[in-house]
Amino acid sequence: MSKNSSGGAYGQAAGDTDFRKKYDLDEYAAKARDREEAEKEERKARWEAKMAGKKYYKPLEGHETLTTARSGHQDFSKLVGTTMLIPAGAGVGKRGRGAGIYCEACDLTFKDNLQWIEHTNSMQHQRNTGHTGEVRKATAEEVHQRIELLWERLQERKREQVVSLQERLEVRRVEDEKEREEKRRKRKEVDERKRLEKEEAEKAKTNYGEDVRIEGEHDEDDMMAAMGFTGFGVPKK
Repeated sequence: MSKNSSGGAYGQAAGDTDFRKKYDLDEYAAKARDREEAEKEERKARWEAKMAGKKYYKPLEGHETLTTARSGHQDFSKLVGTTMLIPAGAGVGKRGRGAGIYCEACDLTFKDNLQWIEHTNSMQHQRNTGHTGEVRKATAEEVHQRIELLWERLQERKREQVVSLQERLEVRRVEDEKEREEKRRKRKEVDERKRLEKEEAEKAKTNYGEDVRIEGEHDEDDMMAAMGFTGFGVPKK
């Protein structure tokens, strides 16, 4: 099969179709200018905050919500004894993911729970998580309802503790009673076995006379005789 000398590999001229992606240079230039202006404004705001002795925070964009109390509970005990894989060189400083408690919103890692709690209460974390850092002022009715709710929770915990204590005492009483009953049963078994052995010995002596040997009755005398002792009495002069 002969190759078309006037066309490309697919039968068309190489210059007729351009497969490369085209970019709008003016659009990207405008984005670059906007980014540079934003960075310049941020640097200026940081410098002004530093000169005023204040800390710079990212300005609000209008979609943030008021700060509310944390509803979730961070269980740090589940991290005890666990293994964490971290990238090489991530163990220096707080920036980036490292060994510890990682904040994804701020890209920071903290080594203990106290640092983590302080960070979650900071303005930096509030702004990065979409909060204004301001708390809405509650009304008198809301405060009253909150106090009633907390009081009811406290009373509920007290009731649970009382019930739990009573249950534990009752369980302990039942266990002690079972232990005493088991000890009484064992003592009765021992007493009954001794009584039967004594009756058997008395019956054997009645049938065969006083010279009959009862198991265990003359063990001490036999041991002394084997050792050459006939008695511990004082010899007669």
